[in-house]
Amino acid sequence: MLRYLGKRLLLMIPLLIGITLISFVVIHLAPGEPTDLQTELNPEASVELRDRLRAQYGLDRPIHVQYVDWLGRMAKLDFGRSFSGDHRPVLDKILERLPVTILINVLSITLILVVAIPVGILSALRRNSLFDRATTVLVFIGFAMPSFWLALLMMDYLGVRLGLFPIAGLRSLGHEYLSTFGQVKDYVAHLVMPVFVSAFGGLAGFSRYMRSNMLEVIRQDYILTARAKGLPERVVIWRHALRNALLPLITILGLSVPGLIGGSVIFETIFAIPGMGKLFYDGVMMRDYPLIMGVLVLGAMLTLVGNLLADIGYALADPRIRKS
Repeated sequence: MLRYLGKRLLLMIPLLIGITLISFVVIHLAPGEPTDLQTELNPEASVELRDRLRAQYGLDRPIHVQYVDWLGRMAKLDFGRSFSGDHRPVLDKILERLPVTILINVLSITLILVVAIPVGILSALRRNSLFDRATTVLVFIGFAMPSFWLALLMMDYLGVRLGLFPIAGLRSLGHEYLSTFGQVKDYVAHLVMPVFVSAFGGLAGFSRYMRSNMLEVIRQDYILTARAKGLPERVVIWRHALRNALLPLITILGLSVPGLIGGSVIFETIFAIPGMGKLFYDGVMMRDYPLIMGVLVLGAMLTLVGNLLADIGYALADPRIRKS
């Protein structure tokens, strides 16, 4: 098992370098530069001023020299300083926003697993029943509904018309004057809609995956043997069938981490949540290269860690992988 983990960790290094190289090249090939925002709207900005700004940001050097220099600093966890007005270290800005994004994604994954697994199991055990058909309709709706449209609908009905939940931010005015219970309640109220929007698409997909896996497992010979031995149905389903049905789901869960992180850009921007997705969006709009690369690298690292955890979970669930 330790040898397996060691190989996986070593493979993450060239993968991360490849991701950063592609991201760095694509960002710099995109039209426009950070200096354009400071010079295009200034009628007095001369060519010499633009050249000085490009030299100040290091954009006058060849792109491969910029990448090697950035990679050397990144190895020391130095992502540089932001090109925005505050010129703060990129790592400090990311660390301020990262806990919010991680919290929302952890809550989303938890909601997906808590709801999707039982729904998928019940749909498989009650195939073609009213429950199965109803969940199938809801799943197709979940697949077809864009997350940003769902977010706007919830903001309109639940936030504006009914006033049940706040529609923006993480805290209300006067949050610091509330009691501890009141502050927790205020945070929960602000997180309900973003977490639901983040998890809605995953609920649809994971419930279908669980249903499909469960239908395949309960047809296997060892399930028929367990029932023939007289084991209770709940033991057959929850102890024998479920463990094997979860194996493909573990892999899909690891691969879904990039989608959750990428989706945070949408709902964090819509709900004005100060998370990593909103920070990335602002960096793209400002063409803040160091900030964009810092967020992309951190997102890539979280994705690779998510895949590693999926591999570990797969190995723990399937003894054949540990032994091989």
